[in-house]
Amino acid sequence: MGGESTRPGAQPVPADEEWRFPNIYEDTTNRAPTIAQGVQEGAQLPEHRVFFFYLQRICNHCTYPACLAACPRKAIYKRDEDGIVLIDQARCRGYRKCVEACPYKKPMFRNNLGVSEKCIGCYPRIEQGQVARCVAACVGKIRLQGWIDEPQSPIYYLVRKEKVALPLYPQFGTEPNVYYIPPRWVPRPYLRQLFGPGVDDAIAKYANPSPELLGVLQLFGATQKILASYEVTASDAIGYDDSGAVAVRVPINEQLVARPEIHLNIT
Repeated sequence: MGGESTRPGAQPVPADEEWRFPNIYEDTTNRAPTIAQGVQEGAQLPEHRVFFFYLQRICNHCTYPACLAACPRKAIYKRDEDGIVLIDQARCRGYRKCVEACPYKKPMFRNNLGVSEKCIGCYPRIEQGQVARCVAACVGKIRLQGWIDEPQSPIYYLVRKEKVALPLYPQFGTEPNVYYIPPRWVPRPYLRQLFGPGVDDAIAKYANPSPELLGVLQLFGATQKILASYEVTASDAIGYDDSGAVAVRVPINEQLVARPEIHLNIT
């Protein structure tokens, strides 16, 4: 990527070595920065020639899950009520066809039990109206969970209306149900391989958000409840649960509080 790099950014699917080493270019850069006359190359937007970013990947609970189609034991099923894909371990015999079939490499074989396992979507929490644990525990507040088929949901807005959140490898055809807002600094050809042709429009909208988008972004990680609907006012972003009650209210512009000199944190 970035011109001289040999990284396979233009390929429609990732190369085999990227699956064998799943953290490649997440914990390490795509290449070493060049140094000329003792000065290391810099970086500037819109694209960094040397980059890395951590792509948080969980089971996509696909609309058309490849793992389900591949299982000869019919041990994998998709729940009607919420779309979560589960493995019935009482039926699983460890043939590992799901491991082979999933293009996202999410089912894993557990040797000591002889069965496959995968993310369960925290369905006990979902049944109680709570977000999945990965959403609730994220200290960076980068995750938001909701119902994509509900027009009042913030997820529907991000994916269907504003189209700033995109599926990972849509070319696989499984219709994944985890969506990503692509980073701005990664070379665009590589992002198009990851997220499809909507990358440029998504980044343009995210870089210059509308008042509504800015408000919805404040709802990320703001509550442990699943938000069924939302409202953005001039000062607040408000999330409502499925009963219509206010679940969270977040100011769009947070008040700046300056420490008095007597309490300045100076070392």
